[in-house]
Amino acid sequence: MSATAASEATALVVAGDDETRVLLRGLLRLHHYRVVGEAEGAHQAIGLLRQTTPGVVVSDVNLVDGTFADVLEAAHLASPPPRVILVVPSTRPHAAAEASTRPDAVLQRPFRIRQFAEALQGPAVPTPAS
Repeated sequence: MSATAASEATALVVAGDDETRVLLRGLLRLHHYRVVGEAEGAHQAIGLLRQTTPGVVVSDVNLVDGTFADVLEAAHLASPPPRVILVVPSTRPHAAAEASTRPDAVLQRPFRIRQFAEALQGPAVPTPAS
C-alpha cells in the first residue's frame, strides 16, 4: 500500500468484547488504518455504516446484538462497499463463511499479524469464479 493510500485508509471495528475491539483497533493502526468507528453490536455498526464510509470493516463473530450477517448486509449496501473481514474462533466454524453472501476474508483465531495484513490487502488479482 502506498503512503498516500495508507494515510487515507479507514476502518470500522465491530466486536462484542472490549478486549477484542482494542486488539483489532491496534492491529489496524499498526497497518496505518484510521479507525473511524467502533461498535459492540450489529445495530450500532449498521448506524455507523450509514454515517461513515470506511474502506474496511473488521468484525468479530461475537456481537452484543444482531449477527455478523446483519453487518455484512449493511456493508454490501454501503456506497462504496467496504472490504469486510470476519474474525472467528478456530474451535467453532461459522456459517457466514459458507453463506452465499460472504465476507471478503475470514480469519480464524489465533491468527498471525501477517495473516491480518493479507486479509486487509486482499488478493492482488481477482480470481475467476469457478
